[in-house]
Amino acid sequence: MPWIQLQIPADPDNADQLEDLLMELGSDAVSMEDAADQPLFEPDPGTTPLWNQTTVTGLFQSDRDIDQICAELRDAWHQRTQQTLPEIDVTLVEDKDWERAWMDDFHPLKFGERLWIVPSWHDAPDPDAANLMLDPGLAFGTGTHPTTALCLEWLDGKDVTDKQVTDYGCGSGILGLAALLLDAKHVIGVDTDPQALEASRDNARRNGVEDSKLDLYLPENEPDTQCDIMLANILAQPLIGLAPHLAKLTKPGGDLVLSGILSNQARDVMEAYEPWFIMDEPEQREEWIRLTGRRNDR
Repeated sequence: MPWIQLQIPADPDNADQLEDLLMELGSDAVSMEDAADQPLFEPDPGTTPLWNQTTVTGLFQSDRDIDQICAELRDAWHQRTQQTLPEIDVTLVEDKDWERAWMDDFHPLKFGERLWIVPSWHDAPDPDAANLMLDPGLAFGTGTHPTTALCLEWLDGKDVTDKQVTDYGCGSGILGLAALLLDAKHVIGVDTDPQALEASRDNARRNGVEDSKLDLYLPENEPDTQCDIMLANILAQPLIGLAPHLAKLTKPGGDLVLSGILSNQARDVMEAYEPWFIMDEPEQREEWIRLTGRRNDR
């Protein structure tokens, strides 16, 4: 059975109201999409920001009277907001296995020579490689973004055997778990979001990581353990503020890997870390930068 799709442009102040109205009118599913290619970076805990230009989509069964639904939607919108609803785009979409179509979009990804990120429904292309089983998720990332890919490639090219690693801003745990699969001794993951820590725990279990090898903390509970490798894929401004703290947690001679930095922010971040680290030249992919360095003895 085909479906009828209603798409309406919205802004962050009215998208939620529009979603509610579509559900009240019997939509089987409502989604929101970016209408202007605007990136959304990691939000503050407990917040769910929307794009400045959002498309709200409602999916209805094809036997519904769509003209009547559109009329009721316009009337209800005017009553609630005293505004005219933007133009409604109505299209007929074919019936398909949406879950299968979504799954087909994700394939194993290789980073460097040894490391693969493999969705759970795929077989590992190289069973002898370091295969991190990690399903795509809404919030925490799976290696497809350049900031994460740059960090994964650095880990693959580094001998991390028996190293103590800290993943600051761990999210799904992808960087810390990759380090463990590449034979790191122990990883400490830190994140401000309890849901991120739970995602890291779930992914660790899925990959058979022993509890003794991964410890997860909110920042207020993190230990003073110094690491051989400090990973922090966050954003430029938090990274600048964290510079003294991350330096304190890194052993003399230890490696620093920073990402989540736009090219025009790289110099400011480097300057924040130069009192404690000997910084390398930035590595760039698209508009994103990875910074690396080594902790000095001061």
